[in-house]
Amino acid sequence: MNFLYPGFLFAVLAIAIPIVIHLFNFRKFKKVYFSNVQFLKEAKEQNSSRDKLQHLLVLACRILAVMFLVFAFARPYIPLETGVDPDKGNLISVYIDNSYSMERVNKEGNLLDEAKRKAKEIANAYQLNDQFQLLTNDFEGKHQRKLNKEAFIQMLEELKISPASRTLQQVVNRLQQEGDSRKNHLVYLLSDFQQNFAGTEKIKSDSSIRYSFISLKANALANIAVDSVWSLSPVHQPKQAERLVVQLRNYGTEDAADVPLKLTVNQQQKAISNLKVPAGKSLKDTLSFSGLEKGWQKGVLSIKDFPITFDDELNFSFRVNNEMKVLTISGDPTQQFLKSLFAADPYFKLTEMAEANINYSSFPEYSLIVLNGLKQPSSGLAQQLKSYVQNGGSLVIFPDLNAGAAVYTPFLTALSLPAVQELKTGKSVSSSIELKDPLFKDVFDQIPANMDLPVVNRYFSYLERNTAGKESILQLPLSQSLFARYPAGAGKIYLSASTLRPEDGNLSRHPVFVPLLFKVAFNSAKEQPMYYTAGKDDLLEQQKTSVGANQSLVLKSADGTEIIPEIRQTPGKTLLYIADQLKKAGFYDLKKTDSILAVLAFNDHRKESDMSYATDQNLKDLFGGQKIAVHNSEKDALSLNIEAKNSSIELWKLCLILAVVFLAIEILLIRFFNKTKNIQKP
Repeated sequence: MNFLYPGFLFAVLAIAIPIVIHLFNFRKFKKVYFSNVQFLKEAKEQNSSRDKLQHLLVLACRILAVMFLVFAFARPYIPLETGVDPDKGNLISVYIDNSYSMERVNKEGNLLDEAKRKAKEIANAYQLNDQFQLLTNDFEGKHQRKLNKEAFIQMLEELKISPASRTLQQVVNRLQQEGDSRKNHLVYLLSDFQQNFAGTEKIKSDSSIRYSFISLKANALANIAVDSVWSLSPVHQPKQAERLVVQLRNYGTEDAADVPLKLTVNQQQKAISNLKVPAGKSLKDTLSFSGLEKGWQKGVLSIKDFPITFDDELNFSFRVNNEMKVLTISGDPTQQFLKSLFAADPYFKLTEMAEANINYSSFPEYSLIVLNGLKQPSSGLAQQLKSYVQNGGSLVIFPDLNAGAAVYTPFLTALSLPAVQELKTGKSVSSSIELKDPLFKDVFDQIPANMDLPVVNRYFSYLERNTAGKESILQLPLSQSLFARYPAGAGKIYLSASTLRPEDGNLSRHPVFVPLLFKVAFNSAKEQPMYYTAGKDDLLEQQKTSVGANQSLVLKSADGTEIIPEIRQTPGKTLLYIADQLKKAGFYDLKKTDSILAVLAFNDHRKESDMSYATDQNLKDLFGGQKIAVHNSEKDALSLNIEAKNSSIELWKLCLILAVVFLAIEILLIRFFNKTKNIQKP
């Protein structure tokens, strides 16, 4: 048992003084307590041993009563095995969850305000020479500083709701990094402990840190969120129909009827809908609209769902283009199949080059390059095309069967494609189609039982040594591919086994040829994600962008916020690393000097929408065998922190009770022990 030093000294003196008085002035002591003359006369007639026993018992009770009373003020305690070192100072780290879910209310008011009050009570229970540290979801540099009590409380007053979202493991990692081995590290975590925050994986933590969890409980509320959106349109063209799929999620326990959904693009309303979202489930709805002009589009999907409103809007962006540039390189100018195909749609801007006159420097301008019947494909062309597809381009190869394996094998292997095994000729061979491939999505309204598919008379069989990543789109018997897709860096290569000549087959005249090539072209369009998540997505992919030595890219919002990302160039794309600079949802223009390269949309993290919570037992299980304290916020934070502060069992209440008990025993002894009898005068 440990004692505070001044109180202990006072206790020793309080015990010693009554004993000295009893030893040296016992006669005077008796006169004080036995002043009644008649009682003294009767006491003389009692048994001497019983008289002394009574005096000693009364004295003992009085001494014990005074002793335990002094001990109560001295605050004795029993240190726990995992307790703090009393020779070290204390570092008290307080984590306050300031995510959107802490905007909810209970009978105490706003959860964040309640957390701030509890944190202040905790701080006030510690000594002036203890150090404090405040941590929030923002992980700001100022929260790494060690503060005195006054500065800590001042920082608490400045704390506000933030869109940043963390996990419990991230918080624990951060707290461990900011610890001090020279001090006792005591950690308090104040949160509503959403299940998404707590997680299900075991927490890796430092066993030397003592954790105390204070769980804040809010009133149960229903919540509906605009969860996600994606486009069904393969490309975005001016004035053309657009189709968006929006998903709403009901996190409540009751069905939500007549939820109003509104779509605005560039601040103009484009579509509305009324939806019924079942309890605990998601619902998808398709919105159709048209009338878009060329350029970047800023879309917002919104609902009305009070009182939780942070997830009622979803921002997204995409670009509408006037054209798609396609390049064909042909070894036989008389073949007009590709020209006729792409000329049928004004969206495609076709450029034709002869095999003998190729402009390599223009390759990056095109979304799709088609090689048709090259007679002498060179190694230089192979190297240029390899760089093109590595940087995100798409390439289609229709070989010239008459050139033979000796010509095409070196060219194909230079592109990391399979070598030509042999030229097969003879009876017409029918193909099969992979209808599950994304190229054929939405192409067929209904699949006929006996579908008419392309047939070929001559084709190359390829020597497939490594089929990793290969996807057969049109397939011949014996696992031979007629038209297959191969991944290549950031791009794709489509390889045909036959030509477009009528004498080699009917592929170029078959009805499947048009949607096949159109879908290949549409899938070659370089589209950025429709939206990112603020605070989570810190690495943004953009089209390849050249930046000079003295130039930089800037993300700028409508309210003037500017972010300068770190630029990383990779094959086919430019990566922008923004770390934790971007925290606010909205639209950001990606600028190079004064030109806008892209418009990026950011939204708040939707994991805050799920209002399911971890139980006390869940939290204890996450820390395995490590001892942690889990408290309910309804208890007084001051009473919670005393035990955690000293990492001990406080005994002052027990001492106070014992002092009262011994005083009561003294009274009983004086009144009832060895009760005297009245003596008659002679």
